[in-house]
Amino acid sequence: MMNINSDMAWQATNMFVFLAFELTLLFLAISYLVGVLQHYIPPQKIQQILSGKNGSGYVVAGFLGAITPFCSCSTIPFLKGLIRAKAGFGAMLVFLFASPLLNPIIIGLFTVTFGWQVSLFYFVVAMSVSVVAGFSLEKLGFEKYIKADAYLEPTKQCGGSSCGAKEKKPVSKWRTIWDSTWSDFKKVLPYLFAGIALGSLIYGFMPSEFIARFANDNNPFAIPVAAVIGIPLYIRAEAVIPLSAALAAKGMSLGAVMALIIGSAGASLTEVILLKSIFKNQMIAAFLVVILSMAIGAGFLYNFVF
Repeated sequence: MMNINSDMAWQATNMFVFLAFELTLLFLAISYLVGVLQHYIPPQKIQQILSGKNGSGYVVAGFLGAITPFCSCSTIPFLKGLIRAKAGFGAMLVFLFASPLLNPIIIGLFTVTFGWQVSLFYFVVAMSVSVVAGFSLEKLGFEKYIKADAYLEPTKQCGGSSCGAKEKKPVSKWRTIWDSTWSDFKKVLPYLFAGIALGSLIYGFMPSEFIARFANDNNPFAIPVAAVIGIPLYIRAEAVIPLSAALAAKGMSLGAVMALIIGSAGASLTEVILLKSIFKNQMIAAFLVVILSMAIGAGFLYNFVF
């Protein structure tokens, strides 16, 4: 028994060290490259592009969402800016769906964890559903479910000396991008390492039979349950992907893994609460239906295709 426990602990430790090193380097490299890209395509430029398309730039909105490494909650303030900039409603929704699901961090983690074929499948499904959903909801007239006060500009507050901007020494743009990358990494670090730690423990200690019994390819309910569980859990993608890799290694079907990742990355209870300040209940319900349908559909389609 002692030797078995020692072997499990050794496997878990090796997995943690390997994933922590690999995913840390990956996160920093991709975040820095995206920071360089965002330096040349700032948020104001994205708002200008989408507002100029008048609702026709659905694919453009999807790709702009794909180059912005936002989690589902940090997408909301940007969405408010698009609303005030009078962007096309369909394009805004495509951005809302695609931004947390297709950011380069998720795609990079997907590729190194599950391979380029799975990553490509995920990208195509998420992009396609985001574009179709944005187009359909616009044509169905869901724009009327935007709350009136969402169009109002925030009141700027300024008092005393806080309005006076002090001159600062110029800083290299490359250093500025690195500082932003490091700041983002420190915010994500607890989630990233928590996911790696939990995934390593599952990989080392959880019996394969336990997961395989409830979430294998033969259980038709595994995919819908994984999709539904993903939303209230709100596990950041940086944590859920290494966790999902461990679950897959233990026998969980990749279709259920796909559903879990889309559900957790695409929506959360926190995001729904934030959306309440922008949308009426009908639009929020439609948003949840799109994410759940995408998660469940991608799970079953993956099992069918692969």
